[in-house]
Amino acid sequence: MLRVAIVGASGYIGGELLRLLFGHPRVTVVAATSDRLAGRRVDGPHPNLRGHTDMCFVGHDALESVDFEVLFLAAPHRETMGKMAGFLKLAETVIDLSGDFRLRDPETYAFYYGATHTAPHLIPEFTTGLPEWHRAELATSDRISIPGCMATAGILAVRPMTQAGLIEGTVRVDARTGSSGSGVSSGPAGAHAERSGALRVFAPSRHRHEAEIAQATDRTVRMTATGVEAVRGVQVLCHAKLASGVSERDVRSAFRAAYRNEPFVRVIAQRHGLYRLPEPKILTGSNFCDVGFAVSADDGTVVLIGALDNLVKGGAGGAVQCLNVRFGWPERTGLEFPGLHPN
Repeated sequence: MLRVAIVGASGYIGGELLRLLFGHPRVTVVAATSDRLAGRRVDGPHPNLRGHTDMCFVGHDALESVDFEVLFLAAPHRETMGKMAGFLKLAETVIDLSGDFRLRDPETYAFYYGATHTAPHLIPEFTTGLPEWHRAELATSDRISIPGCMATAGILAVRPMTQAGLIEGTVRVDARTGSSGSGVSSGPAGAHAERSGALRVFAPSRHRHEAEIAQATDRTVRMTATGVEAVRGVQVLCHAKLASGVSERDVRSAFRAAYRNEPFVRVIAQRHGLYRLPEPKILTGSNFCDVGFAVSADDGTVVLIGALDNLVKGGAGGAVQCLNVRFGWPERTGLEFPGLHPN
């Protein structure tokens, strides 16, 4: 059994890592850290784990005396980079879910995160944790950076088109996300009285995931993000101009070619039915990302759509999928849950 530890295990992403890894047949969780909750049971902040574990949180310093091979980092953006050198000494394989090593250019990081990158020399060591487009590199990488949730949906929706040369110009992304995307410590804006019933445009421009989508697709990207009533779920609508002569059949063929053999990406673009385009509601708890499209032949444009559970495929599930790739296990291992309907 592979021995793993989780840093920052008290948050939503940390809870999802615990849920998935406790059920993983090839993994043993040996430590879950939280300085604030050290000594308390993990099923306190994660009540869904009651009856599954007697584990208690430990402080971050306790990791130095624990034997493990893989370290998952669910620590905050801007803080992780300053501690990364120390984390790399603790485990052979480090899988980072913060935003600190997603962007390849330190200046781009500073622009979007509002802070100077304090460990730019470590950025080249990290492989983007998106198996659909980086599987070969992930199979041998011990430094993995998981993309952001809206970035994952956007990249999976847009990249088949850019790889095939089917769109041109700027891609405009309209993203919607549930409240869990704000994390446990979301502040007053996340209170039920303020959030319920609201469609809050919290990032009218310059959302940091914009840079990740641009980096992965080699396109100029402009993105807005809106918080919606849901707790879980991300949906992105990516508007683009089709290249001259591109038909709906060309678009469908590009998606099928890109994702024909992918275990966690489904192409959903149907003419009939309740869920004829990607819908996060039916993906809750699953590691799937559904992608689809709608072509407007009259003006030569296309809407590329992606949907996922932000805490699973857009976070912890993506990290576990990368773990499976890295150690040569079937990618569905520990990730078989198909989602719920009705939900």
